Amino acid sequence: MPPSDSADFQTVTYNGRVKVCFTPELDGGGSRYGQDYVRFVRERLGRVGSISEWCAGPGFIGFSLLAHDLCDTLTLTEINPAAVAACRATVALNGLADRVTVCLSDNLNDIPPHQPWDLVVGNPPHSGSPDLIPRLSHREPILYMDPHWEIHRRFYATLRPHLHPESAVIIQENSTFSSVEDFRGMVHAGGLEIVSVEECSAQPAGMYYYIWSKPGA
Repeated sequence: MPPSDSADFQTVTYNGRVKVCFTPELDGGGSRYGQDYVRFVRERLGRVGSISEWCAGPGFIGFSLLAHDLCDTLTLTEINPAAVAACRATVALNGLADRVTVCLSDNLNDIPPHQPWDLVVGNPPHSGSPDLIPRLSHREPILYMDPHWEIHRRFYATLRPHLHPESAVIIQENSTFSSVEDFRGMVHAGGLEIVSVEECSAQPAGMYYYIWSKPGA
């Protein structure tokens, strides 16, 4: 059974407001380069009503955006029960049950009907290869492997019903393993259009980028 009490986790505090529960093996980069989302959302969108973090892990990105007052409500979607337990421990520790929803879901398959999200963010697995990467042997494959981009493909294929016409979808990718051309077709097939592709300011420079899309006309 995954841990469920905040005492079972390490914590990091964002903006002096939200203490996030995690274990190191659950961190796929959201605590590091994922924190550039705070800058990006503040500069490009400003505060929105609702945010969803896809492939949330312990929710480093979503909880940080909430802590920096960039949304009213937050939905975290994650397939790993251990990461979901960490998210729920964070909700309990910070008294956020009225603002945060945590969903154990295979991609978006188990997300019930709800009000559309204003913004969807995510730091999904960055490698489309089915092969293990030796230099990432210290990380669980679930953190970096999306064989043949099937997780991404299913995400974009099922996302549109969770958006309204003005929603933004801003997903963080890694230029070592992909380019926007890997995702352009699936974005369009899902009824979305790409707004821009922009560099993430996290280090190392040029490694991470954002694909910003929105519902098509």
